[in-house]
Amino acid sequence: MGPIGAGIAVLGAALGIGLIGYSALNGMARQPEIASKLQTAMIIAGALIEGVALFAVVVCLLK
Repeated sequence: MGPIGAGIAVLGAALGIGLIGYSALNGMARQPEIASKLQTAMIIAGALIEGVALFAVVVCLLK
């Protein structure tokens, strides 16, 4: 399950980050004055997703 699981983890992270970007852009288009708050939340959420994805890839490749 090693490389296949790692690939699934990377695809999941890409999908999650894409959804974050899409939602943030929608929010900025609706309310431009909160763009800085959305950007900060988007960066934090993206970093958390990347951390989980890295952990998943390492676990998949160790098995």
